[in-house]
Amino acid sequence: MEYNKDMIFDIVVVGAGHAGIEAGVICAKMGMKTLILNINLDMVGWASCNPAIGGPAKGVVAREVDVLGGVMAKVTDSTMINVRMLNTSKGIAVRALRAQIDKYEYSREMKRILESTDNLYLRYGVVREILTESGKVKGLVTEFGMKYDCRAVILTTGTFLGGKLFIGREVQYGGRLGELPANGLTKNLMDHGIKMERFKTGTPARIRKDSIDFSKMEIQQTSSEPLAFSFFSKKKILSPEYPCWLTRTNNNTHDVIRKYISFSPLYGDVKLVQGKGPRYCPSIEDKVMKFDKQSHQIFVEPESRYSKEYYLNGLSTSLPIEAQIGIIRSINGLENAVIERPAYAVEYDYACPDQLFPTLESKKIENLYFAGQINGTSGYEEAAGQGVVAGINAAAKLKGMKPLVLRRDEAYIGVLIDDIINKSVDEPYRLLTSRAEFRLLLRHDNAHLRLAKYGYEYGLISQDFYRAVQKIEKEVNENIERISRINVYPSTVNDILRSYSTEPIEHTMKLGDILKRPQIPYEALKQFDSVPIQNDEIAEQTDIYFKYGGYLKKMEEEVKKMKKMEEIIISDSFDYDQVHNLAFEAREKLKKIKPTSIAQAMRIPGINPSDILNLSVYVNKK
Repeated sequence: MEYNKDMIFDIVVVGAGHAGIEAGVICAKMGMKTLILNINLDMVGWASCNPAIGGPAKGVVAREVDVLGGVMAKVTDSTMINVRMLNTSKGIAVRALRAQIDKYEYSREMKRILESTDNLYLRYGVVREILTESGKVKGLVTEFGMKYDCRAVILTTGTFLGGKLFIGREVQYGGRLGELPANGLTKNLMDHGIKMERFKTGTPARIRKDSIDFSKMEIQQTSSEPLAFSFFSKKKILSPEYPCWLTRTNNNTHDVIRKYISFSPLYGDVKLVQGKGPRYCPSIEDKVMKFDKQSHQIFVEPESRYSKEYYLNGLSTSLPIEAQIGIIRSINGLENAVIERPAYAVEYDYACPDQLFPTLESKKIENLYFAGQINGTSGYEEAAGQGVVAGINAAAKLKGMKPLVLRRDEAYIGVLIDDIINKSVDEPYRLLTSRAEFRLLLRHDNAHLRLAKYGYEYGLISQDFYRAVQKIEKEVNENIERISRINVYPSTVNDILRSYSTEPIEHTMKLGDILKRPQIPYEALKQFDSVPIQNDEIAEQTDIYFKYGGYLKKMEEEVKKMKKMEEIIISDSFDYDQVHNLAFEAREKLKKIKPTSIAQAMRIPGINPSDILNLSVYVNKK
């Protein structure tokens, strides 16, 4: 068919979920003429499961996306109806924001951004074929035969590739309830030599607000302190109008599940679902069948100001409708609950992520990038983080700029990508604080200090913001140096120390040494500082240094060692058959993963120290 300039783009993003939105916005901001194709233009950025952003590790990722030029944090701030800082009684490494968003407002705001961003075009389309020439992307074709020319493609297909929905033994085809699947692209990708597998996930029922007895539940109110995800938003206190609620399952709930378990598409005589589900967000039948517990927590959460639907967090299931009714009505406060939307499981295709470079570019097709659930991950934040990296790298490559590869000590996004490309996935991957060996460096409070340089380098944040971040860093260092020299005397400080239940001092000490005590905040001893810190953020960063300085120094030493290994580069064309004394398993894995450095090779499972030693010797000789 004939086509004009409206069919020619620099980059096409397939899918307008959380990964696709970030990828598209980033590419457009970097000057690329960018097209986003989506199956349903009324549900872009849709919170298809829990209408919440953040949580441990995930909340930090939202902040990382923000400082790299993404939009998730800003839109969360403008649409959240309940927000809390989690783990405030624990160490700073695990603190993170979590917010309930208004899912309708969130989606509308995301669509507004897509339609008003320069260089960005949003259209309907279901892609069936990636077009290549000499192993390189040159365009794509939709199911209606629309052909688009482009220089790069970013696939962010979510759960739509070969999507099948299950409620008991009933099966429908779809990417989400009420939405069509994308069935043609999987075969096309496999024809290009890309290995595809299947995963399963699920979502709980939604119930009607006026059928819930909240008096039988424990309330979880929004924060009384002003909070914000984005570095570009003003912190605020939300109305207490939309609290979350906590209840629990009981023996009656578990009896209903056991009664109907043979009708499950996972546990029945005929197992309809072949894909593996998420370990860290299991269905309620998984919890009951696999764990010997008397009850399980259920969080009852609002979905929107404009809807009476409430989300039952922790009650994901694919059991039949009659079972769902019995399960829900057996729980305190839900005895008369009315289901507006049933729970269901969805099975979908994903591409094994060990077929990707650290830039998220395919090793099989040049200029084809993958981001989000198509890489076997789960979660809105994980998807957004990948979308930003794929978008930056696709645009950077076309512009002749150096790629962005975030290290494990720089960002949770770096941990995520490094994990999936080196280890692949055998279940839907969820980012956890425990996956990050440098998690004390990857905190909620310092995402801008870690990553603003990259956001600025790729033109995604303003010079003013970057200079403000540099100023914070400079002032923190100056304060640390000054406070480390200030003398404090027993006669003036001991009453304060006793009031904070910590031992008084017997002789003159440095103010910085006293601030190492976990009980004493900087604010308590501010009067002894010759130049008291007025800025709360700078005071917080200074305080963190004194409290955790020893641990941070140890981590920084480990980072230095890792960087040395990262500097030993392995070319993409490296011939592992020339390396003597490599174990067969190591040789095969190295050929498959194609690590870019010795450090990356060290993180591939099954590569032992002697293999690394032999490889290092050979690479250094070359």
